Amino acid sequence: MFTHIMIGSNDLEQARGFYDATFAALGGQPGEMDARGRLIYSHEGGRLMITKPIDGKPATAANGGTIGIAAASREHVLAWHRAGLAHGGTAIESPPVERPNGSFVAYLRDPTGNKLTVRTPPAQ
Repeated sequence: MFTHIMIGSNDLEQARGFYDATFAALGGQPGEMDARGRLIYSHEGGRLMITKPIDGKPATAANGGTIGIAAASREHVLAWHRAGLAHGGTAIESPPVERPNGSFVAYLRDPTGNKLTVRTPPAQ
């Protein structure tokens, strides 16, 4: 359904440190800066793009928005959470936890305040 998700940042180098670390924890590659000055992360068919807002106004986090990222294992979720905390992220909601459906999930806010979650698939 989606081709990509684009979020704003006021500090692309700070965003690069956070997202490079969290995507590495999931087995992904560091982001690449495109010709338009956007950081692009491609992983398992999805793309996350981070940019300074084109209207010149400060980036703000979406109120009520959450970006969900798939993880292959509980260990990946825990590594993602640790990497995010070590690179300017803030733990939110609950510590990493198993949900009633068997998925394992963690939540963070990135340095700009965007809400992210990483989770394993539900138990079969």
